[in-house]
Amino acid sequence: MAAVKATGGRGASALWDFLMLGAKAFVSGLGVALVLGFAAVVLASHAEAATTVTLKDPRAGELLLRTDAAGRYAVAPTVETEVAIQVTGIVARTKVTQAFQNPGSEFVEGIYVFPLPEKAAVDHLSMQVGPRLIEGEVREKEEARRTYEAAKSQGRKAALVEQQRPNLFTNSVAHIGPGETVRVTIEYQQSLAYDDGQYRLRFPLAATPRYVPAVAKANAIDGEVAAPDAQDAPILSPAYAVASVGGPVNPVDIAVIIDAGVPIANVTSSYHEAALQKAGDGRVGVTLVKEQEEADHDFELTWTLAGGATPQGAIFRERVGSAEYGLLMLVPPQPDAVQKAAASAIPRETILVIDTSGSMDGASIAQARAAVTQALDSLTPRDRFNVVEFNSILRPYSSVPLPAAQGNVAAAKQWVAGLRAGGGTEMEPALAFALGGSSPAGYLKQVVFMTDGGVSNEDALFSLIAAKLGNARLFTVGIGSAPNTHFMTKAAEFGRGTFTYIGDVHEVQQKMGALFAKIEAPVLQDVAITWPDGSPVETFPARIPDLYLGEPVVVSAKAASLAGTVIVSGRRGNEPWSVALTPSAAQSGVGALWARAKIASLMDELVRGADPATVRPSVVQVALEHHLVSAYTSLVAVDVTPTGPSFVKTAMVKSALPRGYGNNAGILPQTATESTLELLLGLFALAAAALVAVIGWRSA
Repeated sequence: MAAVKATGGRGASALWDFLMLGAKAFVSGLGVALVLGFAAVVLASHAEAATTVTLKDPRAGELLLRTDAAGRYAVAPTVETEVAIQVTGIVARTKVTQAFQNPGSEFVEGIYVFPLPEKAAVDHLSMQVGPRLIEGEVREKEEARRTYEAAKSQGRKAALVEQQRPNLFTNSVAHIGPGETVRVTIEYQQSLAYDDGQYRLRFPLAATPRYVPAVAKANAIDGEVAAPDAQDAPILSPAYAVASVGGPVNPVDIAVIIDAGVPIANVTSSYHEAALQKAGDGRVGVTLVKEQEEADHDFELTWTLAGGATPQGAIFRERVGSAEYGLLMLVPPQPDAVQKAAASAIPRETILVIDTSGSMDGASIAQARAAVTQALDSLTPRDRFNVVEFNSILRPYSSVPLPAAQGNVAAAKQWVAGLRAGGGTEMEPALAFALGGSSPAGYLKQVVFMTDGGVSNEDALFSLIAAKLGNARLFTVGIGSAPNTHFMTKAAEFGRGTFTYIGDVHEVQQKMGALFAKIEAPVLQDVAITWPDGSPVETFPARIPDLYLGEPVVVSAKAASLAGTVIVSGRRGNEPWSVALTPSAAQSGVGALWARAKIASLMDELVRGADPATVRPSVVQVALEHHLVSAYTSLVAVDVTPTGPSFVKTAMVKSALPRGYGNNAGILPQTATESTLELLLGLFALAAAALVAVIGWRSA
């Protein structure tokens, strides 16, 4: 794999250069006013740089390697990634190996920020240096960090995996020696998604830059924002680089083996060129065609069962110690004619929310406009609608929902066609506006929220959704090559809706059509599960949502025993419905998935106002029992042999920008609002100063 080339950092000399230029202008006779105008521009632009050019800010587009307190910079280590995924049934076991290389002449510490699936249960860490293999342990977050820092100060190699967000992790490696390569491997479990007859496996390769809202910025210190879920560690975000002729920024290899238990068909790699190989035992192997694939677009694999078979439901079990864990997947039946007729008679109030912030520039805004246009085409004259645009400001098409008359819809489509990306991602006002107000009696309110989810204040938004949802439903649509799926998925859960991912403009018609087919009416309502033997069962989610067309429900369970028949019942239209399921053979990893689901449920209680002092010990207990990384636990591995000095340089390893993000020059869209305003004011002052100077010359 190709190595990553490092670039130097940008120091404070830019401010001095601009001020010197202003001083020369003064000497040449432009006057004090012109210098003041120049200074206003410089200070505003430098204020922007001061908040963006840090190790912790994803909008920087810089790799900053701090070598000492004076702010000098040096080269960073390079990184490459290998991903091996084993799919068994509906569970995927993923092994991610990252090679940290040091091309320099001194010992360095590498810090790499990387995304993982939003429900990944991370449970293993190992570090290999030459023939030496060091296994990691799960410890409470502060203890793991202390262990890592102590090893680093003693000149020993160490690795630390920490959760920054439920789908964003950091991998720190201390004491990478000159010319040395250290390989760090993490492993995790996840359950597969099943949607509209297709199994779907997604591995995120890029992290969309996160916008920090103005309210959160007020609490920021030196470019860092306190982690809302951890409360004890700053959030690290990737430094970004742009691919060059020298090769991919962060090359990645991916290999997948699918063992579904039955023959499969129509295996498709959605966004990467892949090679398929079928084995005689029914397994399918998938590898990337390119030897060095750019990690700028999430990897997605879909497949169907051979013969068009549609699973009605399945239960997988695993016994760990004295407990038995289960993973239940139920696929709803096709809606009958009665349901379809009833759905067509229900008028809807559809609020379409579109993100037009700077992070949506490029292909994402084109996808979003196409999605909104198709949503408007799906309306019927009995419906009501509105379109809401947001970036740094909120701009609804109408102050109130309008009847979906032909003229109103046509005018709204024309308005949508003129939307352009730019500015910040102030999502809270848009959500509050869309969920606010009351719909007329007899109308079903549905909010469709289209965004890349590039925000840092997810928990505040979840709280807002939980407080304002009422009888409405919130459906999220992820736009772009690498949307923030943690926010999109969890927002849909709090909104009692579903999440749809659109990674390419050519998918808009099919996926938006499928979404609106789903939300016409639930296929199953009042769903309940009767477990065998009547023994106490702890399940997540505790409350089973309505089932929509093609959208299964997945439930994790824990009990003393799950042997026997499980009955799933519900209401299909006006008629009762039920199905009996028998647990299948043992499935490894089911217990870890239950633990991950319980941790997620406990963390959701914080959004609803629970006391962190109560939630934290419960999360720690589950995470330690199941050897999982969480908001309060980390994986740490330490080599007992000192290999270097106590002082090491620290480097953030560059990530590739998501494909289609920004313009062709690789410039990151700036979404901060305060410094932009200051810059505009500075430019105005500069223009005014120049005018004053010219008038002064003419008067002289």
